[in-house]
Amino acid sequence: MNKPISMERKFIISGGGTGGHIFPALSIANGIRKRDPDAKILFVGALGRMEMERVPAAGYPIVGLPVEGLQRKISFRNLLVMYKLMISLTRARRILNSFKPNVVIGVGGYASGPLLRVANRKKIPTVIQEQNSYAGITNRLLANKAARICVAYQGMDQYFPAAKIVVTGNPVREEIINSHVKRPDACKFFNLSEDKPVLLVIGGSQGARTINNSILDGIRLLEEANIQVLWQTGKYYYKNMMESLQSMGLSNIRCLDFINRMDMAYHLADVIISRAGAGTISELCLAGKPVILVPSPNVAEDHQTKNAMALVQQNAALMVSDKEAPGKLVSTILQLIQNDQLKVSLGEKCKKMGIPDSAERIVDEIFNLAAYRDRSE
Repeated sequence: MNKPISMERKFIISGGGTGGHIFPALSIANGIRKRDPDAKILFVGALGRMEMERVPAAGYPIVGLPVEGLQRKISFRNLLVMYKLMISLTRARRILNSFKPNVVIGVGGYASGPLLRVANRKKIPTVIQEQNSYAGITNRLLANKAARICVAYQGMDQYFPAAKIVVTGNPVREEIINSHVKRPDACKFFNLSEDKPVLLVIGGSQGARTINNSILDGIRLLEEANIQVLWQTGKYYYKNMMESLQSMGLSNIRCLDFINRMDMAYHLADVIISRAGAGTISELCLAGKPVILVPSPNVAEDHQTKNAMALVQQNAALMVSDKEAPGKLVSTILQLIQNDQLKVSLGEKCKKMGIPDSAERIVDEIFNLAAYRDRSE
C-alpha cells in the first residue's frame, strides 16, 4: 500500500564560497518557497565563507561546516584539511539525521561535498546544480550517486551520466528576469545621455585588474569616439581608478565601485565588457546584448575560458584573453560598437542561449524527486 504523500517538505541546499554559487542557491530556495510556502529550507555552508552572511541576510537559516579546499601543492596544511573533512562528514550526518530532508541540493563549493556524500550513503535523493561548462571536481565525484544533475550547457555528458542530466540553465537574480526598465529612466539614474552609445564595463563585485587597467589605458580613445562608459571597477580598485581619471578632464565616464541596479545597467548598455563567471554569463544571455568576454585566468581549471568559448562557438559573444586585453580590448570595443550588424547578431544569438525559467525547472526536478520518495517509502 502506498504511503500518503506528506504535506510537509524539507530541503537542504548546500554549497557556496562565491556569489556564483550563492545567487543560484538563493534563487532555488526562493523557487521552492514560491511553490510551497510551508516548505522547510536549511542551508549548509562552509564556516568563514560569504554564505554564512549572505544566506541569513536573505531570510534563511544556515549551518556551517569546518570544511576547506585541498592545497594544490604538497603542504602539511592538507593534513589539517583532511582532519576538518572528517569532522565535516560527522556533522553532516548529524544534520541529516536531525533535519530529515526529502531532497538535498548541492550548488558547488566546499560544503556541498561532505553533505551530499553522506546524503547519498543514506539514500536521500540528491540534486547537483553545475553552473559551469566545465564541471568542478566536487560535482564530478558526486555525480554517479546523484538522482539529478541540472546543467546550464549542452554536452555535459562528457562529465556526468547522460541519463541523469537535465538542461535547466543557471538561476539568476529575479530583478534581472523581471526588469521593466525604460532607457530614459536608466540614463537618468546613471546621469548619462540618451543620445550617445554606452559601454558597460563589469569585472565582478571585486573588480578585475586587467580589465580596469586596459580600459584606463584606452579611456581617451573611448572619449574621443563619444562613447559613454559605465564602469564598475570593484571596491578594491575604485580609489586608484578615480585618482587616475580626475586629472584627465573626461565627460563621458561614470565610474562606480559597485552597481546595485544591474537591471538598469544591462538595459542601457550598447556593448558589455565582462569576466566569464557562470552566473554573469547567464545574466548576460538574458540581457541579450553584444558582449566581449575577458575570462579570468585565476580560476580552477580555467573554467571561465571554457564558459566563454561555449558562447563564442555559437557566435553569441566575442572573447579577448586576459593576456591580450592590454593591447587588444579597447580596439575590439571600438570595432564592435561601430558595427551595427554584428552587434545585432551577437545580441540575438546571446539572447537565444538564455533560460529565464531556470529556477522553476530545477524546482520541478526537486519536487518530482520528493514526491517519488514519498511514494516509494
